[in-house]
Amino acid sequence: MNMENPKQTFTGYIGTYTKGDSKGIYRFTLDSNEGKITTLVLAAELKDPTYVTISEDKKHLYAILKEAGSGGVAAYSIDEGSGDLTYLGKELTPNGSYCHISIDSKKNVLVTANYGDGIIEAYKLNPDATPASVSSTIRHTGMGPNKERQEKAHAHYAGFSPDEKFIAVVDLGIDQINTYGIHNGVLEKVNSLAVTPGSGPRHLTFHPNGKIAYVMTELAPEVIVLAYDSQNGSFSELQTIRTVPENFRENNQGSAIHISADGEFVYAANRGHDSIAVFQTDKKTGKLTLVELVSTEGHWPRDFALDPSGKFLVASNEESGTLTLFSRNDINGKLTLLQKDIQVPFPVCVKFL
Repeated sequence: MNMENPKQTFTGYIGTYTKGDSKGIYRFTLDSNEGKITTLVLAAELKDPTYVTISEDKKHLYAILKEAGSGGVAAYSIDEGSGDLTYLGKELTPNGSYCHISIDSKKNVLVTANYGDGIIEAYKLNPDATPASVSSTIRHTGMGPNKERQEKAHAHYAGFSPDEKFIAVVDLGIDQINTYGIHNGVLEKVNSLAVTPGSGPRHLTFHPNGKIAYVMTELAPEVIVLAYDSQNGSFSELQTIRTVPENFRENNQGSAIHISADGEFVYAANRGHDSIAVFQTDKKTGKLTLVELVSTEGHWPRDFALDPSGKFLVASNEESGTLTLFSRNDINGKLTLLQKDIQVPFPVCVKFL
């Protein structure tokens, strides 16, 4: 048996808007030897599962959903061999317009961000991994200077700190990053950082060292570098850096931001410029230097993901209905196009097993 080049495949999932031909959550296979995405299939029928998350033990997938004016979360078990999803159950709430979902490593609690109402909600999980009813609800209030997009609070991200003591919540509508403690499924605010008015912060990713975080802003083409204090959950600004060229003045809305497992490179997606900005991190300060801007070969890159090996990146172009596959150089962080125009209707979120 040739062990030098073993067959290596990874399973990925795509959350979508269920309009047009889209039916729900899609599954694909990434063949790392071939550098190719294959076997794209419908994994689960669900209305607007725009964001999904996978448990650390890789046994369960959770998705947000919409249903007859309500919203909520759905739970699936993942077949270890095939990656097939089996529906386990759902929990609905009147607060319908979820846009983000996260789960802790022990599968005790889910947290969701609700864009339309500026609400954060927590769900405790039952022993069978299904969500129980909402255990805690926090509603943000206020507004920002952008009258069209910041007329009220718009929570866009809710994720666990590296030690899972806190929940970091990014609110586009009020230009704030709020930190909540969580105990027995109950959220309690412990800290807040106000960022540049009108910047519209959207998504956040922590550096593996647990001391730095990076925030992608949607209304300004920028990444904010933050110092993070894990003792009290507070953030402070270190740097702001552009994600598009200085001379680019057309409509651009920042979307997703992710970091390589080694903490060496940060990737941020631009909708409008239709690109991914590649940044190198400074080992001492965490500050960023732009390496390159790479076209996503489609329109409106809503999200992207690094595969488990860190050697590939898959981007989802929502408006052109395509995935794009890049190889990733782990020495300089640069991306090389391998495959484009992989058809998926209205793709939003990308997650790998």
